[in-house]
Amino acid sequence: MESLWTQTAPRVPDDRSAPPARTETLVVGAGLTGLALAWMLHRAGRRVAVIEARSVGAVTTGNTTGKLSLLQGQVLSGIRAHAGDDTLRAYVESNRAAQKWVTTEFEGVPGVVANETAITYAATEQGVQTLRREGDASVAAGLDVQWVENPSPDELGVPFAVRAALRLEGQYKLHPLLLLGALAKRLRDGGVPIITGCRMTAVDVEDHGVVAHTRRGDVRCTTLVLATGASVLDRGLLFAKLVPSRSFAAAYRLPTGTKAPSGMLLSVDDPSRSLRCDTVDGAPILIAGGGAHPTGRAESTGTLLAELDHWVTGNWVGAIRRTWWAAQDYRSVTHLPFAGVLPRSGGRVFAATGYDKWGMTNAVASALRIAGRLQGDPPAWGVALDEHHASLLDVGETVQANASVGGHLVADWVRSGIGAAPPEPPAEGAGRVVRRGMSPVAESTVGGVTRRRSAVCTHLGGILTWNDAECSWDCPLHGSRFTPDGEVLEGPAVDRLAAAEE
Repeated sequence: MESLWTQTAPRVPDDRSAPPARTETLVVGAGLTGLALAWMLHRAGRRVAVIEARSVGAVTTGNTTGKLSLLQGQVLSGIRAHAGDDTLRAYVESNRAAQKWVTTEFEGVPGVVANETAITYAATEQGVQTLRREGDASVAAGLDVQWVENPSPDELGVPFAVRAALRLEGQYKLHPLLLLGALAKRLRDGGVPIITGCRMTAVDVEDHGVVAHTRRGDVRCTTLVLATGASVLDRGLLFAKLVPSRSFAAAYRLPTGTKAPSGMLLSVDDPSRSLRCDTVDGAPILIAGGGAHPTGRAESTGTLLAELDHWVTGNWVGAIRRTWWAAQDYRSVTHLPFAGVLPRSGGRVFAATGYDKWGMTNAVASALRIAGRLQGDPPAWGVALDEHHASLLDVGETVQANASVGGHLVADWVRSGIGAAPPEPPAEGAGRVVRRGMSPVAESTVGGVTRRRSAVCTHLGGILTWNDAECSWDCPLHGSRFTPDGEVLEGPAVDRLAAAEE
């Protein structure tokens, strides 16, 4: 499993040296949020360092579909219903500012950003009603969208019927790893360290600064920024206000002469499908996304990937999958990205998360928002978003999300007690949770090697489930993920899985 972006961009070099003992601002996470923020602060004259638990772009940024768009499926109508028109306009302005920053910084860098039309479409009557609400919200937000009734398949470049579509010209598609590579080079050329393979495990807030504890030593800083998707700290229980989900994307070689989608397309029907095209080595490549599911709660992720395959090859006959990948996203219960100070941190610890699958715009918008706060000049749209306090709807969704979490916690512990471990190991590519002694054990066989680790998530004790597509152990509570060996892939967990009791 490797994203098209990983296959078609030079690898950003790792730096496994020790992190600096002191810096002014420490950024945790080397995705788009972290590197964009580091670059903004470096140019403003601040001393910055970046640490990353894995490698640059290893998580969400390197596994996106790469759309830098203000037309975002059903997001705008959701924000409008939840927070009103003023907050909606502030959100769109934040994303517009992000677009401007990316295009100004990188439009001249080959292969990073290209102009493209964004299209949201509906293929069912129910989808048309959803699309109308999104069109109304787009107009209320000041977007110059065009409503298209019954567009022809040739008009959109798709081989299936569409009932209605929204079009927004002047949007952009990105190559996310070329973008990160350019940012990383600028930072390192400017003397900003980007230390990879360095996981932060804890934070102490002191009177005059912050101490970040990492696997490779402590870092003292004035300000700490968590650009990690899920917060690894429990201050303010931010992780409890996020709903994690995973989705798949795959790249397909199209037969010569095949009509390809015109623009960046996204459906509002269920299941939703995302489409865009690129050219690789002179050949057209279709990038399709779908299979969204709550992390750790799908019965079979492999089935979801197979359904995406079936849909693409059924519509584009002769399409051959080149590669596939998956990404994890977080939706805030407020329906808006969070980019601000964590409670009980003395104003010294910031976090950015909750991009709801639109990280190319929201990552940069969050970086602009935090950079403005740190420099005493926050953007007006950032102030408006900060002023949107939790409403009763927020409280209700927080309760609902955590009721679901609690239900899984209890039910999965009960289920894990059913049946002892069979004598034979799991089949290749399979995993299961069984009882050995008094504890649930995660057993899997990958690459001919059977591994046994504790099946209890090291974050808050959820019982893990096997992700058969990605061969990982995923937590249904807050989205932590682990390798078959028990190493952390994604937080909020920071500790590896314990050895299984024999």
